[in-house]
Amino acid sequence: MKKNLLNSPQSDVNHMDSLFAEMILDEALLTFRKEQITQGIDQSLRQRNKEEFLRLTEELNHI
Repeated sequence: MKKNLLNSPQSDVNHMDSLFAEMILDEALLTFRKEQITQGIDQSLRQRNKEEFLRLTEELNHI
C-alpha cells in the first residue's frame, strides 16, 4: 500500500523550489522587458518619434 506523500516534507520542499524558480523567472522576464522598453525609448528619442516615446514611457510606467 502506498502512503500519501502529498503532504510530506519533501513535497513541501519541492513546492517551495518551484515557487522560488517561478519568482526568479518572473523577475528575469520583467527585467528583460524593461530593458527592451528602455532601448525603444532611446531609439524613439534618437529618431525624434514623440508618439513612440510617449507610448513606451507609458508602458514602462505601468510595469
